[in-house]
Amino acid sequence: MYIKRNISWGIIMRYAWKNLLFFIAYATIIFSLYHILDWKHIDIPFQPLSVIGIAVAFYIGFKNSQSYDRFWEGRKIWGGIVNYSRTWANNVLSFVENDRAAQITLIYRHIAWINALRIQLRQPNSFSIKENRAVERMFDKHGERNPVCNGFDILLDPKEVEDLERRKNVATHLIKNQGQHLKKLLEEGKITEFDKQVFHNNLEEMYNLQGKCERIKNTPFPRQYAYFSTVFTWIFVLLLPFGLLNVFESQLVELNKGSNWWHMVLMIFFSVLISWIFTTMEKIGSNSEDPFEGRINDVPMTALCKTIEIDLRDMLNEENLPEKTKPIQNILY
Repeated sequence: MYIKRNISWGIIMRYAWKNLLFFIAYATIIFSLYHILDWKHIDIPFQPLSVIGIAVAFYIGFKNSQSYDRFWEGRKIWGGIVNYSRTWANNVLSFVENDRAAQITLIYRHIAWINALRIQLRQPNSFSIKENRAVERMFDKHGERNPVCNGFDILLDPKEVEDLERRKNVATHLIKNQGQHLKKLLEEGKITEFDKQVFHNNLEEMYNLQGKCERIKNTPFPRQYAYFSTVFTWIFVLLLPFGLLNVFESQLVELNKGSNWWHMVLMIFFSVLISWIFTTMEKIGSNSEDPFEGRINDVPMTALCKTIEIDLRDMLNEENLPEKTKPIQNILY
């Protein structure tokens, strides 16, 4: 999640430089053919182009609205994970009073669960967005493609970690192990049946929150909206220079002036500017489709996991708590 109020131009140019170079070269070629080689037949009326532009703007607006809904739902789900994590720790400390080792195990296993869920959600899918090399290098540098059980040896028993490494859905099995541990505590008389029921209500909610995350992660944004939004945007920006030829030529005729060089530069400038605005609006929607990829506009799961870990270990009255996750290049991962 980008946390600075204004997005730096360095970040903007990482996304835009290839398109800007293409738009400049494309518009320059078209305007040169029209003015230098005198290909007067290539201009098109601007009126139908304006209709296309309005339709594309509405389509992009719909896509961006739905993409933001996916991000906001993901953020609300992780807000629920934060709240229920604190509730879980409070219940452990309240109900399991005379077994410090069990308290630590139940809370540490929960910390392992949130981190396992985070890493699982950040694994790329076949439909994950692919950016240009400059952007991908930035996210590869700070990205997260570690094995799911990486670092669990300081949170869990080695035998449990060995078992988890063979599992396909580690987060699911961690919650299952919590249930098995509660069953053992009930048999030992360390919790009551009522306590166990309260704990299982918590675990049920954890499964619900995990399932909601997996639903967003494994369900791509409807491709008919995502794909044709891109197609329609590029149809518009590719036709745009031809329409601007007609507009600027009409203005020159009304002013009784020839084709001045500065007029040609102005046409190129507006063509590039309008093209960049439309492609940027479309790109914003694409980058908000999948809120768990660990990119600039996504849910900051690493920071949320660290916040939960600090809170839970503080509730255990531990010292030397970890520091909060700090933003990297104004991006909170």
